[in-house]
Amino acid sequence: MSGPGEIRVGMARLAVAAGEATLVSAGLGSCVAVALWDGRARVGGLAHVMLPGPEFSRGAAEPARFAGTAVPRLLTLMAERGAAGPITARLAGGASMFRTLLAAGGVNIGERNVVAARAALAAAGVPLAAEDVGGGHGRSVWFDVHSGRLLVRSVTAGDREL
Repeated sequence: MSGPGEIRVGMARLAVAAGEATLVSAGLGSCVAVALWDGRARVGGLAHVMLPGPEFSRGAAEPARFAGTAVPRLLTLMAERGAAGPITARLAGGASMFRTLLAAGGVNIGERNVVAARAALAAAGVPLAAEDVGGGHGRSVWFDVHSGRLLVRSVTAGDREL
């Protein structure tokens, strides 16, 4: 499912588009894809959030690395492209890929990424319309900015549309 107008969004990166573009983020394990959409303006944004917060990182970071900075940055960039709301959100990812290797009481980064993304959306006043999170399987997402369709694809869990 690729084609013209496809914009790849790598780890700890984000992108905003309008019109006929498709935003794609592949290889989500514990990372979380945060998709924001303004259906009236047909403007969408996608962030590939890597960590729950700066306490899990060293040095300077891209705004998309953490949900708390990715969501406000997406909203700003979307407004610059004409988004005025209402804006809705969908989340995908946040898996615990190696649950059996996680020591008792250890940090589950995937779960923490999901919690951080939900908190960032709540802080920005953006309602969460749908999510496909958790579990032990990786995901990739295709976000059609014109229709708002978010396809979540997993080798083990199949396809799901949010």
